Amino acid sequence: MMTMTTAKEIAASLLEIGAVHLRPEQPFTWTSGIKSPIYCDNRITMSHPQVRRQIARTFAETIRAQFPEAQVVAGTATAGIPHAAWVAELLDLPMIYVRDKAKGHGRQNQIEGALTAGQKVVVIEDLISTGGSSLKAAQAVQAEGGEVMGVVAIFSYQFPDAEALFADAGIPCTTLSQYTALLEAASEKGVITSEQEKILGEWRKSPRTFFE
Repeated sequence: MMTMTTAKEIAASLLEIGAVHLRPEQPFTWTSGIKSPIYCDNRITMSHPQVRRQIARTFAETIRAQFPEAQVVAGTATAGIPHAAWVAELLDLPMIYVRDKAKGHGRQNQIEGALTAGQKVVVIEDLISTGGSSLKAAQAVQAEGGEVMGVVAIFSYQFPDAEALFADAGIPCTTLSQYTALLEAASEKGVITSEQEKILGEWRKSPRTFFE
């Protein structure tokens, strides 16, 4: 089980390298149309060796603890791919990656790499927002005969709808850090005021309508 201390340490790292931006007074607009006081781009972690190693080690520890029978590490295209590669190396396991859809040419693969029916797979993702794309990747692995043990991501916004989505699909979802840990870390570091922390906390309860 991920401890709050570890979750806050990773959240602090994401803040320090600028992977997470908090802007409650001037919200970002996501592709989905949701107006958000937070923007998280975990691709930035690739450019910071110390942070990417911290994340890879924590991924590996989490998989060893929660999914010890894992036989294959799967990365989601594109942001989950580098992390899956580093973790697969640490665990000495085969790696595959999952496209958002099948290629339109060649063998028209959606999954790249060798996957044998019945193999136990852990899917690595960089971010869980609504959960839809991560679940779609996991289901693509299932469609190819893999047994998905769970999805593990760097960060989650902790939207109730996303948590319900994974629960309904019967696929465990674990994250190394999450929104509540981030707010605590940001508050402790003086990145946000108590009033901003309140706004950020309230937004998560109704993200689609909060800024309307």
